[in-house]
Amino acid sequence: MLQSHVKNISFADYIKNSHKGKLKIYIGMIAGVGKTYRLLQEAKSLVSSGIDVQIAFIETHGRAETQALLEGLPIIPRKKIFYKGKEVEEMDLQAILNMLPQLVIVDELAHSNTEGSKNEKRWQDVLDLLEAGINVITAFNVQHLDHIQEKVKMFSGIDVREVIPREIFKRAYEIVNIDLTADELINRLKEGKIYAKDKINPALDNFFQKENILQLRELALKEVALQLGNKIEEEVFKPTQLRQECYLACISSNNKKAKNVIAKTSMLAKNNLSKWYVLYVQTPKESPNKIPLDKQRYLINNFKTAIDLGAEIITIESEDILTSIIDQSLKMNATTICLGKPRFTIWKVFIYFYSITKILRKLKNNKINLIILSE
Repeated sequence: MLQSHVKNISFADYIKNSHKGKLKIYIGMIAGVGKTYRLLQEAKSLVSSGIDVQIAFIETHGRAETQALLEGLPIIPRKKIFYKGKEVEEMDLQAILNMLPQLVIVDELAHSNTEGSKNEKRWQDVLDLLEAGINVITAFNVQHLDHIQEKVKMFSGIDVREVIPREIFKRAYEIVNIDLTADELINRLKEGKIYAKDKINPALDNFFQKENILQLRELALKEVALQLGNKIEEEVFKPTQLRQECYLACISSNNKKAKNVIAKTSMLAKNNLSKWYVLYVQTPKESPNKIPLDKQRYLINNFKTAIDLGAEIITIESEDILTSIIDQSLKMNATTICLGKPRFTIWKVFIYFYSITKILRKLKNNKINLIILSE
């Protein structure tokens, strides 16, 4: 279990001493890992600690062990809505706001509300509760985060329709990842602890394939680790003590070299979950009326590739490439500069090593790394 929690005060103690609504999230890689079970376990623990807890919405999916935990917990009745001739039950947002409990349990955060509800999404309901000063403990699966929707579709073939904005993570005081191995999860599914018997084989043939589970598990671990890193930076270290990684890829109009720098910097940034930029310094000899058309096309294509890979493009007009790189890296608080390996002629060797010495001296004083990327 990977848990984002950087303060020594417990969530229960924080609730007792705070007048602002705080959010705690249980996240899982997929259905059946035990998020709802953990929600109810914590609810019972908080009730025994003297906290006014209400079950605002819980979905047990008919699982006996989970259903048993509901016994003795105060439950706010659901709101009944008639939609297309059918009676549908939703979380009663207004009833919760009228009651103003210290804390509510809200399951299935990614849920889309029935037409006629105040908000389109349940996560919007939760934001309303937090604004009213009500603490919330909630749960959802990692595939519902909006920024990884395309990744999930690529490896699983499943288009996740109900999504949650990543900003919800930023509101969370605490995030807990409920983790199981792929084999443990598949065994739970086969034992009938997740779905009814008639749904087990279809699940094994689709979303619950081992490869999908491993990919989802990695995504969940990364998301919680990233949040934990952000919390540490914000709450434990001062900004001067810890900087967020930021890569600056410096390219020329040389198509092959630029493509290499862009691709490798993209990989570095992705592996470190970091921001990255592409810098092109346009010298007078490469002004639009002088640069050959083929080089212009190469530059445009390389810029497009960089943007597709998640970079932001910076272009500067200057005669002094080296000074521009240094100035820009300081301006954007870059932690690493990435350059392509130059092709030497003998007379350029001395100029190159003089330039590298100069840039290293400047970067060392500002704690910026320099990486020369081979082809």
